[in-house]
Amino acid sequence: MTRVVLSIGSNLGDRLARLQSVLDRLGEAVRAVSPVYETAAWGGVEQGPFLNAVLVAEDPTLDGHGWLRLAQEMEKAADRVRGQRWGPRTLDVDLISCCQPSPAGEIEVLSLDDGLTLPHPLAHLRAFVMIPWLDIDPNAVLTVAGGKRPVSKLLAELDPADRANVRLTGLALTPQGEDTRSDSGSDSGSDSGPDSRSDSPPGT
Repeated sequence: MTRVVLSIGSNLGDRLARLQSVLDRLGEAVRAVSPVYETAAWGGVEQGPFLNAVLVAEDPTLDGHGWLRLAQEMEKAADRVRGQRWGPRTLDVDLISCCQPSPAGEIEVLSLDDGLTLPHPLAHLRAFVMIPWLDIDPNAVLTVAGGKRPVSKLLAELDPADRANVRLTGLALTPQGEDTRSDSGSDSGSDSGPDSRSDSPPGT
């Protein structure tokens, strides 16, 4: 059984529906999902704000590369186009951390393979990842520079402005594809419109 922490975000089209599509695809594999936050885009590219959330999922058939392939499939299903770095996107699904069982207990998967870096190398710099993650796992830890660090302490080390930029919304995601509260009207329009809302910065 592998357990993964996923950060999901969208800032184009119906942002909430894009995020919900991840839970719908994962189905019973979802173990926990955070509240939905809105965050100004990260990375220096002018664009609309992202809706962001973090979820925990488990699947006995997937390893790190399997989760990566699944994440990319979900992005493709949402018409994700990989163009401008840090640019707007219909859906971003980032692998933050992956753990697997061992005789000594659960261990974190570490990877520097081409195309897969675990844990996510920028997660400790992103308030929009750590804040929702702590909502569902207050004791979360992340390996940074070879050492395990409490995510709560990593978050506290960020600039207060970065933390304040992650704003709780009244929106919710629901496992198993149950009805969710609709995002604002401006988020249900075309992906191509200049006013389309955009998700949080990329991670993979």
